[in-house]
Amino acid sequence: MPSRRSKGLIGLGVAFVAALGLWLARGEAEAPVQAAPSPPPAGPRFFGALAGDGGLAIPGDRAERRRQLLEHAQLTDHTYCSYLEGSKYPMESQPVAHNPDQLHPNQPVTEMHPMRVEGGATSNSVLLQTSQSRVYLAAGEAVAFSLRAVNAQGEVVPIVITRAVAQGMTYGASRATPQVALAFADDGGGADPVAGDNAFAGVLAPSQTGLAGFHGTIRTEVRYTAGGKNGFALFDVVYSPVLPAAWTGQVREALENGSLNFYLRLEVRQPGRYVVTGRVDDARGKPFAVATFNDVLETGTREVKLTVFGKLMTDEAPALPLRLRDVDGYLLRENVDPDRLLLPRLEGQVFASRTQSMKGVSDAEWQSEERTRYLTEYAKDRHAARAQLAAFDPAQPLPPSACAAPER
Repeated sequence: MPSRRSKGLIGLGVAFVAALGLWLARGEAEAPVQAAPSPPPAGPRFFGALAGDGGLAIPGDRAERRRQLLEHAQLTDHTYCSYLEGSKYPMESQPVAHNPDQLHPNQPVTEMHPMRVEGGATSNSVLLQTSQSRVYLAAGEAVAFSLRAVNAQGEVVPIVITRAVAQGMTYGASRATPQVALAFADDGGGADPVAGDNAFAGVLAPSQTGLAGFHGTIRTEVRYTAGGKNGFALFDVVYSPVLPAAWTGQVREALENGSLNFYLRLEVRQPGRYVVTGRVDDARGKPFAVATFNDVLETGTREVKLTVFGKLMTDEAPALPLRLRDVDGYLLRENVDPDRLLLPRLEGQVFASRTQSMKGVSDAEWQSEERTRYLTEYAKDRHAARAQLAAFDPAQPLPPSACAAPER
């Protein structure tokens, strides 16, 4: 299976090629950019022929032709420069700006929407505020749900929970799972932080219920009354009943090949491709990088390497030492549903680096055969487009490039 790095690079290349293809398709409908001019017809010359055809171009046609060539030159330049910039770090070590949705994986998922009533209708007079602590649950983990009702002015609408049950979602001939009743309360205990604020909370711990062996999506349905109407809310989580591997708690760091690596020891019970993600903050607590491991592991004691790429460190200049936090992961299961078995998550700070300086950290860009190949092809397209524009209108200067790096 291709690595995540390969998939990212190939995906980026396909996106650029698709954009270029759309431009060329439009250009072919108007005037081919790279097609050689047709031989001149016998007899007298006609106005409207391109300058390369030896005739005199109508000013409007010539301007349109130059506009096409200029647009093509700018597009190929943008493609080359965007890939050059976007691939200077490896996929397994990216700045937080590229992965803003992964910065805080353990924050609750909150929503607000109109109250849903029977029959699929909604009531805009009552808004329901909901929260769930997580979407994916590894074996032994629990999830907290909460809901609260307000009106359009944000004022609390009294709510009464009438029923709350959780059940595994099955399809086709699969046997239905047991229904598990959940208790929702507003007493300031358990998952409810404040008593009497009309926010009701409940907890689902599948491993302690009849759903302990279920693998897949568990749906919790909560029925309630608010504002004189009967409504319902749905909460979905994806549960893994088996741990394919377990963390030992041992972590080490190493400055290798100009990059800082964190090694987390893992006892692998089921072999296969593991995907692990960790977040890296600087010494001030500012999110700095997202580090990912994506590789095949055999059974036994193994190490998961999370890399902070050297150039990323030199470019961003984080306050040292760095801190690894909020590590999660899973064993990928291909061509089945669900497609993963979850690892137990490591919440909060996992490891504090002892590296106090940038000594030994490299500022070299990431290199690979794939990156070189893509840059070479994009550079050829860029050079050809600019040469075409220069040949068509040598009196005009070429547009400046979007990047200062030389063509490859």
